[in-house]
Amino acid sequence: MTTQILGLGCALPSNSLLQSELADIAYHLSARHSCSAKALSELYRLTGVAKRGSVLLHDVSPDGLYQFYLNSIEREGDSAINYGPSTAQRMQVFSEHALPLAHRAVCAALADSAVSVEEITDLVTVSCTGFQAPGIDLALCKSLALPASVHRTHIGFMGCHGALNGMRVANSHCASNPNSTVLLVAVELCSLHYNFSGEKDHLVSNALFADGAAALIMRNRTADREGGIQIPGNVSYIVPNSEEMMSWKVGNNGFVMQLSPRVPGIIEEALPEWLGHELGNAGLSISEIGGWAVHPGGPRILEATRRALDLNDNALEPSKYILEGHGNMSSPTVLFILEELRRRDLARPWVILAFGPGLTIELAILM
Repeated sequence: MTTQILGLGCALPSNSLLQSELADIAYHLSARHSCSAKALSELYRLTGVAKRGSVLLHDVSPDGLYQFYLNSIEREGDSAINYGPSTAQRMQVFSEHALPLAHRAVCAALADSAVSVEEITDLVTVSCTGFQAPGIDLALCKSLALPASVHRTHIGFMGCHGALNGMRVANSHCASNPNSTVLLVAVELCSLHYNFSGEKDHLVSNALFADGAAALIMRNRTADREGGIQIPGNVSYIVPNSEEMMSWKVGNNGFVMQLSPRVPGIIEEALPEWLGHELGNAGLSISEIGGWAVHPGGPRILEATRRALDLNDNALEPSKYILEGHGNMSSPTVLFILEELRRRDLARPWVILAFGPGLTIELAILM
């Protein structure tokens, strides 16, 4: 039996700011001692992002961001050094804001699928930007009034390819129980982890990441359950000797990303042979793929993917469109792009590709 997607829903914070406004905020918060306002503005422009949303924006002004980020001023001698809020403070905001965003995504997916809450047997949650116990999984059980017997699995700290890890777990649930109906929810509040160091890696991540949530309803495809988007393939590849290329670690003042400038080159080198092999196992070739949902870790990663696979200039337009309109939302992002493939009514098969710490490449084939 093949797992199929019956419903898809996405949700964004209520408010967003233009990238130029966010560059100005970044300069005043943390970058004044590491680069000029002009250089930072150019960095933000080159991300390919036009605007981004944050749960910290209580209205369409930077006031909410300032109130949160300027909440922690520490003194060293006569100098005021802003390290930003503590990790505990950031996790408190996650506990307040992750649920409403995830709940809206789930409601959209349920409406899209015509599946009722009572039919959900398994819940898979994905997040790398917030942790607590009881967590987002139990919070969703309560807010959605899911059955008390629902099976819960949480996937944490897998980074930008986390939704694909979640799809694999959902596939396993469906394979082990033909009567399973799985709800997959990915929610990330990346804006909570703004880094104040002024280091180049951190300036880049500050310029890219945003908040968002997405949800899928998944079931087995059987004779009486036709339709939906089928998932015949879901595989993973750890690029050898790449452990130091990308990391996401818990720090005292939020979670800290390290991203090597070598990552696009590694992707470009590793991707063609591996992907060609995996598509061949599914009886497909690169030229037969009608839609590409490639995680937009940044413009250089998208361009490296395009070159590696010799794709035409328009093939990654859906990924660029989501990056421009919403930024990099980490794990939910590929599901936003999947929704864009569906909206554009592109011919299947489709491919979802995402990259994360490891350095790991995750692939899903959709028919």
